[in-house]
Amino acid sequence: MSTSQLTTVTILETSDVHGHFFPTDYRSSADLPLGLAKLATLIDKERSVNPSLLLIDNGDFLQGTPFMYHYAKYDGEGIHPAAQALNTLRYDAVVFGNHEFNYGLKLLHKAVDDSACPWLSANIVGATDGQPAFGSPYRIFTTSEGVRIAVLGVTTHYIPHWEEPANIEGLVFQDALKAAQRWVDHIRATEQPDAVVVSYHGGFERDLMTGEPTEPLTGENQGWEIAARLVGVDVLLTGHQHRQIAADLNGVAVVQPGSAGQAMGKVELAFQRNEVGDWQLCGKAVQLLHVDESVQADIQLLAMFTQAEERTQTWLDQPIGTTEGDMSILDPHQARQGDHSFTEFVNKVQMEMTNTDISCAAIFTNEARGFGEMITMRDVVSNYIYPNTLKVVRLTGRDVREALEQNARYFTLNDSKDGVEVSAAYLEPKPQHFNYDMWEGIEYELDIRRSAGSRVVKLLRNGEPLASDAVCDVVMNSYRAGGGGNFDMLKDKPIVREIPTDMTEILANYILDKKVIRSTCDYNWKVLF
Repeated sequence: MSTSQLTTVTILETSDVHGHFFPTDYRSSADLPLGLAKLATLIDKERSVNPSLLLIDNGDFLQGTPFMYHYAKYDGEGIHPAAQALNTLRYDAVVFGNHEFNYGLKLLHKAVDDSACPWLSANIVGATDGQPAFGSPYRIFTTSEGVRIAVLGVTTHYIPHWEEPANIEGLVFQDALKAAQRWVDHIRATEQPDAVVVSYHGGFERDLMTGEPTEPLTGENQGWEIAARLVGVDVLLTGHQHRQIAADLNGVAVVQPGSAGQAMGKVELAFQRNEVGDWQLCGKAVQLLHVDESVQADIQLLAMFTQAEERTQTWLDQPIGTTEGDMSILDPHQARQGDHSFTEFVNKVQMEMTNTDISCAAIFTNEARGFGEMITMRDVVSNYIYPNTLKVVRLTGRDVREALEQNARYFTLNDSKDGVEVSAAYLEPKPQHFNYDMWEGIEYELDIRRSAGSRVVKLLRNGEPLASDAVCDVVMNSYRAGGGGNFDMLKDKPIVREIPTDMTEILANYILDKKVIRSTCDYNWKVLF
């Protein structure tokens, strides 16, 4: 067969970059194997071989670093840095992630309007007209050889469970699986492309090998269903879970490139001409391109954002207060087994800001280190990495107990000297330390030696047992108040008060006002094992 009758189309996918343009985690000055500037080097290398490749971002591009936070809250001028990066690297399309909405619709629309490439979403529609809210559900891309590739964008429809209502006002998030099938059918019937790519900001709810559920089937992740049951899909680009996947599922090429620019997905589609001269898909290959220690950052991309990055770094290193006593987190695992001065501080700020006497908060990551003697903005944003707001939720004593039982599932027993470890469900498919809360304003004990669902062996309020029908107002972050993290007992409860200010700002302003933060710990709770 003549080589003129064969051609290959390359698709590159980034996802969950989370504002990591520079190769840093903002906790130190170390040059790390991550970030869009290093992915840019890989993109250039791939383009040198195939100039006509398709470059797709699968969402969660606008939020996740102090750089993006500083732009959203303090700079806000000129072209949105996300759009600058997308335009410079010549992205062909972007899909909306759930974190795109964190800073509100005005800033999101700015990023979309500033971008030269389309932002795709088939299942985010207007509440009044039911039409795609951002214009383009899909795009057809035609290569120089005449191969026509359809790229459809869909986004996890679970966003209303997490996001501030004001940030998604006027939008409806349709079921991603149903919307994808409806639009794939439309594309196949009307466009007759040579291949269909679904770029889905969502992950996999089942094991790719066995099909067994790996999480509660809430609808947050529908990747397995899309690949296994939808007709007419050739490639499924995924994200959201921060996993690194390159596989075949039911004949569909699936890929997911992790997070923070640590890797990029690569899909190669082989086509040959059939007897009537049309292109026919005849082969697929998927792989991950990793940013290893040998990959250098693209100097030109870094130069575009040097001044903005310098402003961010200056802002991060501004001292805003001091501590009196130890508020450092030496071992996050230990800090989650008994009351700690840092989590008590966060809870007390939440209670004071909302005039509430019960609070819950999490140590979001194992990189959280609490506060040293001098507190800077870097310390605040390194420990509290999400742009959550606060909500006061009215619960019953039964709801509180059920929430604590859910927290207790974070732990499981082991035979090591530690005696207790993090449950696999909180480590796979990605670490979910942010879904374990520590409470203030009640006294409680969790006994991990008991079976799940019966581990709360002590629950007191003001020294008395907390009755099941008692009414409690509890302050928590907006993600948890929406039931995020499988806390269904908190979902749809009455909202007593809301503080529409990012918690990072609340903490920073609190420290700036007090100047000296005294370390305290009342040891109101502990884990038994």
